[in-house]
Formats: sequence, structure tokens, C-alpha cells
Amino acid sequence: MSSAVPVTELDARYSSAGATARPWREGAAVLDAARLYWLSTVRPDGRPHVTPLIGVWWDDALHFCTGPAERKARNLAANPEVVLTTGANTLDSGFDVVVEGRAEQVTDTGALTRLAGAWETKYGGDWHFEVSDGAFVNGEAGRAEVFAVTPRTAFGFTKGEPFSQTRWRFG
Repeated sequence: MSSAVPVTELDARYSSAGATARPWREGAAVLDAARLYWLSTVRPDGRPHVTPLIGVWWDDALHFCTGPAERKARNLAANPEVVLTTGANTLDSGFDVVVEGRAEQVTDTGALTRLAGAWETKYGGDWHFEVSDGAFVNGEAGRAEVFAVTPRTAFGFTKGEPFSQTRWRFG
């Protein structure tokens, strides 16, 4: 869970009468428990690119990995600003979380080793990575660069009654 303490605001324009802002610990719990995320990046020509991926919420940031030749890696090389989303694909129930931030490559061997363990714990042995030369390595898949997105701004969307939109701004 995140130890960061953001400024929390309810946007009454998009919330039921009497709704309250959700605390960040609930948003962080959704990020921690999610099995799938959607990453939005921008192509060098300005067109958007969205792709599903797996990831790990660890040390106040959402981490994901990608092969260096993949579209998302090439997009990040030109523009590291991203949006990550997760939640329930329902209209009348659930809690969706959207994270805006900058994807920073993780190359520290100790951090990568701990993240590799977190990946395997969360997703199982099919997601076992070795760490080499500042990246994850998986025999068949090859090299995967790891990125961390520390939230700059995040949004929580409570669906159903009461519905609400919470904004968290990080210092």
C-alpha cells in the first residue's frame, strides 16, 4: 500500500448528493489487487496507443514491463507521460482507478530483484524473471524493461449508489 498522502477532493459535479471522497488507501488497494491494467501512451506522431498489461503496485508506484522493441517502449522513449487504468468493467457497481504520471525506467538490480519476486508472487511461476543488465530477462521472451509510474494525479470512480468521483493530487 502507498504511504504517500495526497490531497483528496470530491468532485461534486460527478457525484451523488451526500457522497464522500474515497481515501487514497482504497485507491491504492485497488491498484495493488488488480490483475490487469490498461496503459495509455502517445505515439511519436501524437496518436494515442492503449494496451492491456500486468503490473505490480510496489513502493508507492505502479510497475510494468515491456520489451524494448514494443510500441509502448518506443512511445515512452519519445514521451514518458502515461495514464494507467484499472477497475471493474461494469456500469452500476465497482471502483475504477486512473493514475496519471511519468514512466521512469527502473534499472537498479536490487529493486528489479524485489520486483521480479513480486511479479512471481502475484502472477505465478509463468512470470518468473531473472535480472540482468538493468532489466528483467525471461529465456523465451527475452529482455523486458521495467518502468515505475508514481502517481502525480489519480482519480477514483465509485459506480452505483452513491456514485462519486474522487481526485487525489500528490505533492
